[in-house]
Amino acid sequence: QVQLVESGGGLVQAGGSLRLSCAASGRTLSSYDMGWFRQAPGKEREFVAAITWSGGKSVFADSVKGRFTISRDNAKNTVYLQMNSLKPEDTAVYYCAAAQSMSRVPVVAGSRYNYWGQGTQVTVSS
Repeated sequence: QVQLVESGGGLVQAGGSLRLSCAASGRTLSSYDMGWFRQAPGKEREFVAAITWSGGKSVFADSVKGRFTISRDNAKNTVYLQMNSLKPEDTAVYYCAAAQSMSRVPVVAGSRYNYWGQGTQVTVSS
């Protein structure tokens, strides 16, 4: 069992930055792909970014490409989402998730993720 706890959300003006963290406990994350998803009010959950278990490859949704980066520190059992040039449309609850995988390509489909955090609110004001 893996427990995930997100932190770092908050209120920021458009154009600002936030760094989300996702700390894991229960098991080491070294054999899990890690992903970030978000859900805005009245909308379905959507994929944001994912990184392979090794940290060797990451993928991003088109809407955040070039603005967000994902990284991981397996020694600290933590994954990060650096969000720059934030826009009001980035406002959502952000969730981290873990998918057991040893692939060279990050898991993108939410249905393949085994564990989820409780989410952290990100609000971007215009």
